[in-house]
Amino acid sequence: MSVMEIGQKLIAAAQAGQAAEAEFVNEYYADNVVSIEGGESEDMPARLEGVDAIRGKHEWWFGTNEVHGTQAFGPYVGHRDDQFVVRYILDMTPPEGERTQMEEVGLYTVADGKIVQEEYLYLMG
Repeated sequence: MSVMEIGQKLIAAAQAGQAAEAEFVNEYYADNVVSIEGGESEDMPARLEGVDAIRGKHEWWFGTNEVHGTQAFGPYVGHRDDQFVVRYILDMTPPEGERTQMEEVGLYTVADGKIVQEEYLYLMG
């Protein structure tokens, strides 16, 4: 499966919600995947390793925030055949906060048909 096809499946899963995202992780994430967030909190470190840690991060995200919906755009590809980018707009209510929209991009690296690294960068300002 090509990087473009994996990216398209990720976009469909993100837009379909939590259960579809969990299925995508199970099928397309490598056991030794690395996740790097643009920031960290007391509850969640910026760097995680292993698919079980990614599953835990997703459970934490959906358990901590009220997610009203996700828009995903792309995948954006370039000269490398092992990477793609997805742009997200997350409609959410954080704990003890007001409903807001958060924008970020995810840079994904693929090897042997599996995502081996994800890195998230946030739109700030």
